[in-house]
Amino acid sequence: MTKIHTSAALALQDVMADGLTIAVGGFGLSGIPADLIDAVRDSGAKDLTIVSNNMGVDGKGLGVLIEAGQVRKVIASYVGENKLFAEQYLAGKLEVEFTPQGTLAERLRAGGAGIPAFYTRTGVGTLVAEGKPLEEFDGVTYVRERAITADVALVHAHTADTDGNLIYRYTARNFNPVVATAGAVTIAEAEVIVAPGELDPNHIVTPGVYVQRLVQATDRVKDIEQRTVRPRPVHATV
Repeated sequence: MTKIHTSAALALQDVMADGLTIAVGGFGLSGIPADLIDAVRDSGAKDLTIVSNNMGVDGKGLGVLIEAGQVRKVIASYVGENKLFAEQYLAGKLEVEFTPQGTLAERLRAGGAGIPAFYTRTGVGTLVAEGKPLEEFDGVTYVRERAITADVALVHAHTADTDGNLIYRYTARNFNPVVATAGAVTIAEAEVIVAPGELDPNHIVTPGVYVQRLVQATDRVKDIEQRTVRPRPVHATV
């Protein structure tokens, strides 16, 4: 059976439902599966739990799901640049589970590896550790963190083959690899899709065994949350 679907909407058509937990790759607006996120919005599914580093910005990326009122809970490392996200959280309209960034990545990685929980020093003595089991190892206190698995995982890759093997480009190789392994159903969008055997096995980051569905990403502008530049140096003329 082919993993290729002709559109993001069709790739999600029979998996979307109210109340799902969806893990989403990307970091802010970098390396996000924009087509798949838009398809989630268009599906109309509600009461979603979104697992992602953050929720993008207002009107872009995962921010479109906040605006559409489809999200009940967010598991993320920070609120970021999304004003509506912050407003809904402070007003008690949105449940937010803050997780340190490295811990969030490890919770997803553990979920994909079949590890139910692990111990970390990060968060000990803070609100992050409240209500969680503590354990002492070699005289040091650690907090137990549960792994994260998702009903659906959405990722963005630069290159894929039709078997679902994925290669990421530059900063898009952020949360995408760990998200890809944590979903019961993983759907990837890729900018370039090639035939089997055309990818160097040494360069593959996510093996196709983790990917159930694949869609060609549309050519769109890659937004940047904050563009910071410096003046060009003035070169003296001789």
